Amino acid sequence: MGNHRKERAKARKKAKELVSKMTLMEKAAQLKYDAAPVKRLGVPAYNYWNEALHGVARAGTATMFPQAIGMAAAFDEEGMEKAGDIIATEGRAKYNAYSRHGDRDIYKGLTFWSPNVNIFRDPRWGRGHETYGEDPYLTSRLGVRFVEGLQGDGPVMKAAACAKHFAVHSGPEAVRHEFDAEVGMKDMWETYLPAFEALVREADVESVMGAYNRTNGEPCCGHKYLMEEVLRGKWEFDGHFTSDCWAIKDFHENHQVTRNARESAALALKCGCDVNCGNTYLHLLAAVEEGLISEEDITASAERLLTTRFLLGLFDGSEYDEIPYEAVECREHVEAALNMARKGSVLLKNDGVLPFDRQKLKTIGVVGPNADSRAALIGNYHGTSSRYITILEGIQDEAGDGIRVLYSEGCHLENDRVESLAWRQDRISEAVITAEHSDVVVICVGLDETLEGEEGDAGNSDASGDKKDLHLPRVQEELIEKVTAVGKPTVVVLTAGSAVDMTYAQERCGGILMAWYPGARGGRAVADILFGNVSPSGKLPVTFYKDLEGLPEFTDYSMKNRTYRYIEEEPLYPFGYGLSYGDVRVSGAEILGQVTEESDIRVLAVLKNQGQRDTEEVVQVYIKDTESDLAVPNHSLCGFKRVFLKAGEEKSVELVIPNRAMTVVDEEGERYIDSKKFKLFVGTSQPDARSRELSGKEAAEVLVTLDS
Repeated sequence: MGNHRKERAKARKKAKELVSKMTLMEKAAQLKYDAAPVKRLGVPAYNYWNEALHGVARAGTATMFPQAIGMAAAFDEEGMEKAGDIIATEGRAKYNAYSRHGDRDIYKGLTFWSPNVNIFRDPRWGRGHETYGEDPYLTSRLGVRFVEGLQGDGPVMKAAACAKHFAVHSGPEAVRHEFDAEVGMKDMWETYLPAFEALVREADVESVMGAYNRTNGEPCCGHKYLMEEVLRGKWEFDGHFTSDCWAIKDFHENHQVTRNARESAALALKCGCDVNCGNTYLHLLAAVEEGLISEEDITASAERLLTTRFLLGLFDGSEYDEIPYEAVECREHVEAALNMARKGSVLLKNDGVLPFDRQKLKTIGVVGPNADSRAALIGNYHGTSSRYITILEGIQDEAGDGIRVLYSEGCHLENDRVESLAWRQDRISEAVITAEHSDVVVICVGLDETLEGEEGDAGNSDASGDKKDLHLPRVQEELIEKVTAVGKPTVVVLTAGSAVDMTYAQERCGGILMAWYPGARGGRAVADILFGNVSPSGKLPVTFYKDLEGLPEFTDYSMKNRTYRYIEEEPLYPFGYGLSYGDVRVSGAEILGQVTEESDIRVLAVLKNQGQRDTEEVVQVYIKDTESDLAVPNHSLCGFKRVFLKAGEEKSVELVIPNRAMTVVDEEGERYIDSKKFKLFVGTSQPDARSRELSGKEAAEVLVTLDS
């Protein structure tokens, strides 16, 4: 990101000069998300609001990657950077074409409000599938590479990324406009802030978005500690800050920390919020008249915003102006999205039913409400694909003429009947009949964006997009029960963005594949795995809890008993878990060189694929501080790498564990090394008992002692 830092001084100088020629009203008009043109100065209208969570969103056709949580499950840093680069390329192609037609509408700019690096601390949160999971280290690594892909490393920024939602934010959706997330400094700096810090300090992310809620009493879009002391102070953030949409009006309407819109606008601006997604900044001029803010405050924000536009080359032009519209959804981009879906799918159980043996199958039964559902492919914040391949279509295409595929919807996604005049569960007998006439059954169940998502967008209005529990809708659970009772070999394909209770399926079904929301052509990826064209290699970026027993209240932001680092009960499926068709084991690991407080840790791991199939595998390293009372209760992910091994192949892999992994955080939020002795666990999953039970594998254990 060094090139952008070098260019920022030049861009800032140009921005200052341009803004100096604007009137107060013209400057204030630059601070709304739909910035007004200043025609006399050659400044066109610009809309800062664009989305690129897993592809250019809401502006027509674009390549659609798996939802963010599905990309996270790939544990693939290089893949994340490539995805970011592809999205930026398509964003440029669309921007170039739209602007030539004078179309400067919402969702058509180059300031992408992605990625979402909030921590998925509670499985009930409806927006958790927008994130990279529950672990600060994984989120940091993937987030940094996604931002680097989006922004590029040339003198001109390819697109501007945005780290959201700063900072302590992960539900509940229903009360986010008035909620105060109370959190101790240890949890804040140990869990909630590391990903934001990495994106700012390592990836030089161009913008940061504040959250709707308050944190420890202050609204996140007008938070002196987070925005002034931490973001612009300690981290030296030099980009621009944007509010979440209509969050500033919450200051006076819901949080009631100000009396009116003028005071709210003044508070946000004084704390460094440059862009108002909403209309509260229409009151900026009145706030100046009342003496709540000065013209200089407005000027500073306008300069930061115009600096971003200069960095993007929107005034002086750049090499990216030549990216043709034909780049949108080209073959290379579609294949990259498909490959990410293959890598991110997680095999949770396999008793030998997978992969399918073509020679032994005459008929496959495919049942379930998500089998032929496009909505189950896309998640939220999505673009439009020119072609969708559902799971049913993927299986049909792969089966070809030699295998008959029978299909039944089985049940509605959530309602008790498909046809309004029919009996309850009017499709379930058809599903049973389909199973009776099949050699193997694929049950496609799960959720979609109508059942988990953002408040105001999701269809489950009672929960405002959040989940009430971990169960599938009851009609789907009945479907699984009825179909498995037939007694045929059965595989469950789960499409969802969060932890779901799979206890019944774990006990009674031969295979379970977590496909997440796999993107526009996700059915192709699922079929490739079911038929063994590729080996599954995804890992869970979240814990699948057995139930909600023991979890703190949704509104409790302490980390006690949340996520794999603090969990006290045994999970159903642990973070980091996922099977493959190979059998990769870590036969040994050793530390290379000396380890001091100032050095990183270099680990050499020896892997061997003892299975009969080629596969990719994710080597994972976890660290446990054995001395400090401040250490997290369990262990923490501190390194990972994707490795491909042919059947029978042995390979040595070096992983570099950052020095930061040895630190702890105290109750005041200070981070430092407080121990001399650590344990490293190197394996293909966590070193917990449940992972060992499910995978049948042990992690290699290495002791690390700091040299004085």
